[in-house]
Amino acid sequence: MRDIRHHRRSIPALAALAAVAVAAPVLLAAAPASAHERAPREGRLAKELVEEVTARGAYRHLERFQKIADANGGNRAAGTPGHAASAAYVHDTLKKAGYQVSYQDFDIHEAHTRTERTTLLGAEPRELATAAFTYTKSTPAGGLTAPLALARVDDTPGCTADDYPAGAFAGKIALVKRGSCTFVEKQNAAAAAGAVGVIVYNHSGTTPVRGGFSTPAEGIIPSAGITLADGEALTAAAAKGEVRVRLDLDQEHVRKTTRNVIAETRGGRADRVVTVGAHLDSVAEGPGINDNGSGSAGLLEVALRLADEGANKKGKGKQPANKVRFAWWSAEELGLLGSEHYVAQLSEKQKKDIALYLNFDMIASPNPAQFVYDGDDSDRTGAGAGPAGSAQIEALINGFLDRKGKPHEGSDFDGRSDYGPFIANGIPAGGTFTGAEGIKTPEQAKRYGGKAGAPYDPNYHGAGDDLRNIDLKAFDTNLDVIAHAVGTYAQDLSSLGK
Repeated sequence: MRDIRHHRRSIPALAALAAVAVAAPVLLAAAPASAHERAPREGRLAKELVEEVTARGAYRHLERFQKIADANGGNRAAGTPGHAASAAYVHDTLKKAGYQVSYQDFDIHEAHTRTERTTLLGAEPRELATAAFTYTKSTPAGGLTAPLALARVDDTPGCTADDYPAGAFAGKIALVKRGSCTFVEKQNAAAAAGAVGVIVYNHSGTTPVRGGFSTPAEGIIPSAGITLADGEALTAAAAKGEVRVRLDLDQEHVRKTTRNVIAETRGGRADRVVTVGAHLDSVAEGPGINDNGSGSAGLLEVALRLADEGANKKGKGKQPANKVRFAWWSAEELGLLGSEHYVAQLSEKQKKDIALYLNFDMIASPNPAQFVYDGDDSDRTGAGAGPAGSAQIEALINGFLDRKGKPHEGSDFDGRSDYGPFIANGIPAGGTFTGAEGIKTPEQAKRYGGKAGAPYDPNYHGAGDDLRNIDLKAFDTNLDVIAHAVGTYAQDLSSLGK
């Protein structure tokens, strides 16, 4: 799951994106009665997939991803040999199972920071801990020296034009507090006001903001992050008089190629496509076994068991009535680039042929909660409801978890994973995850077990996201969800009105 800092742009269907959105917990998330009434009955295919798919079976794929990372510098990031080997493993495994499998190549950029420095000038100059934003524009050689100008701090600090008084930012470096909107929006607002650079200070903790953009084209002025303490000190000093700083950023952007893996059943109606996705890439800092080896392994195991049920064999047998398409996205961690590329190249007819999209990202967090995407907006948190049909997907998943006696709660469509491009194009979506860097509440600890006051995944985006970072019970529960949803929709789309 990508860090919120990598938001590319606002998704039209998502009215309000939260910095880190975890929906308000409820014991058993409710769905509209009409959605439950129209939920399809569990068919034989769904039952058999749920019985056959196991955490033990899927764990072998996690072991392979770990071995790949170990052999390739400790990660499986997009554009690296580790990701290429992961994609080849998924591709070759599915091809042997009889799927129609293809690669979809696209370009990305890799950022290499050579200099990241902020110097407070004056009688007692000092350097501030600084983190250059990913894909920032570099400063001129020797740095950019200018006075600071303070963006207004409110509920949406530095997010809109009125946070930058007219004429106050021309030729200056904007100092902006982190929060509420994306770094792209903060940078664009500062640049529109005439700022020649932007420094974002943190809203908590003791480390500099590690922000960024999704592509080099989004970095229009030099941008970097500093700590909360340094930001507050600069703000206090600037309120008393002019404060000058030198911002020195030097970053190289290297073009690379990466690839999605797409596999679909040979049978099933091509105008009623059930699409299921998970991102295959890790961050550069670690092997990404929970994020998102877990979702990738889960999809792979369900696809293999579906093939065992005759999905790719001649004759009627148990072939799905609807075509099932599995996707392993690349460059999700860089801003949903793989799924965005995929959806962008679809024709209007091809988009209409996709009946729904299911997304599984981080489904085995070590301190888990059980989140189900809030398709009907019943939680009234963050973004609105998903496209028509999303409420029914939520109802299907909630109903399955209810019957299994598994507690769950809603989660906002906050734009942090690969459902985003599908929702933006009117395709109903749903899915599950078990939490990222958010903090487990005491109520959630009572409901799910685990440790209150600690992150759902304490190794999120870190080197510790390895085979030891997996909760097998949560993994098993979510594998069952995938199997049930795939098996149901492969045979029956009636709950979606199709």
